[in-house]
Amino acid sequence: MEKKTPKLVIIVGSVRKGRFGPVVTAWLAEQAAAHGGFEVELVDLAEIELPLELPAESPLFARDGYPRPAGMAPLTEALASADAVVLVTPEYNHSFPAALKAAIDWHFFQWTAKPVAFVSYGGQSGGRHAVQQLENVLTELNAVPLRGGVAFPNYYLNWTDGRPQDEGAAGQATSMLDHLRWWAGALSAARAAEPYPV
Repeated sequence: MEKKTPKLVIIVGSVRKGRFGPVVTAWLAEQAAAHGGFEVELVDLAEIELPLELPAESPLFARDGYPRPAGMAPLTEALASADAVVLVTPEYNHSFPAALKAAIDWHFFQWTAKPVAFVSYGGQSGGRHAVQQLENVLTELNAVPLRGGVAFPNYYLNWTDGRPQDEGAAGQATSMLDHLRWWAGALSAARAAEPYPV
């Protein structure tokens, strides 16, 4: 039986005017294409309907009947079909964007037993504070946050023509994608063999 190519969903986590996220995401998509281990889908949260106010009932209890806005369907479908996810996030005030939190909170089972990696950018920390908080949030949703990601400190000084000046960034991305591929295969097989208990 032919082995299925795992699907990687890359999410642009910022919707702020003048954001740098699409530049980082375009570079990452190039790295993923060169890696060749995934079918890649990009989701830009700026193009998704993301109300900050959620329904009274949690998606955990509503299961598949959760009442999401029609404009959220592309995100929901992408997450449901994903074997792995990369969140591209800035760091705003030592945390991650509200739009990204809303995108996460509107879903539950779509994250279950799936690997998630992070590509972050920011000031001196390179977005690490945002990633630490995302790791906590996604663990609560039974996702599997990966240890190795890619971070871009002082990104506004270290990118030229849409590319990072850090010569090690491509290697870090390859390593992250290698680990994502392994986890995607392992967790996909596990979910197929037995549903994750929630």
